[in-house]
Amino acid sequence: MQLFHTFLYQPLFNLLIFIYDVLPGADMGFAIIILTILIKLVLWPLANTSLRSQKALQDIQPKIEELKETYKDDKEKLAKAMMELYSKEKVNPLSSCFPLLIQLPILITLYRVLITGLNAESLVNLYSFVPNPEIIHNFFLGFVDLTQPNIYLALLAGAFQFLQTRMLVSNRPEKKIRKKEGAKDEDMLASMNKSMMYFMPVITVVIGASLPGGLTLYWCTVNIFSVIQQLIVFSRKEKKEKENGGTSLETTKQIS
Repeated sequence: MQLFHTFLYQPLFNLLIFIYDVLPGADMGFAIIILTILIKLVLWPLANTSLRSQKALQDIQPKIEELKETYKDDKEKLAKAMMELYSKEKVNPLSSCFPLLIQLPILITLYRVLITGLNAESLVNLYSFVPNPEIIHNFFLGFVDLTQPNIYLALLAGAFQFLQTRMLVSNRPEKKIRKKEGAKDEDMLASMNKSMMYFMPVITVVIGASLPGGLTLYWCTVNIFSVIQQLIVFSRKEKKEKENGGTSLETTKQIS
């Protein structure tokens, strides 16, 4: 616990107060937004790896369905064929999990900073070189009390949670494939993902409406940033795929 406090909690808390000190207007809401963005920028490469892995797994789902149909009566051959597919496509099914595990301690620490650090008593954790504001004004835009639940921030967080989840949801197999035995698992997984697409935003709103506004603002900022990052990562991947496709087409024409 002491290691957590010294190496994670205290540095993030001091960074938050430092941002609060240098920002004009003493607005804790903007300090939380800037701190969240800084953390997300530091974690950007890890999140990119996770997003690319998730997208790559979705892209090869049709090939996985074909393998399940081909080897539906031989689990051993199916497992071997899937490993060969992962190797050929350079996809690691676990690569989307590792970056999330690395990010988790930092995000938990930031959560703790926001739930316990927005009061004058917590200022004893400041480093000697960080100016002590003595009083923390826990307001965003001058009227949103960040120590109290705020339904509007919760709704905004839920809306961006829906958009974020919607972008990650796998498409269901095509109708002509869906009836095949090998596609049943993928169809079920896609259906579960679709349910989560609506379930998670509702949970976000319900929980967010019961948390202090500072935490909900952090949650909202994380979701907005994640949506922007997903747009960038996916658009770059699509652009790269189009360029590769275009190059292949030009090569084919030259050969012919």
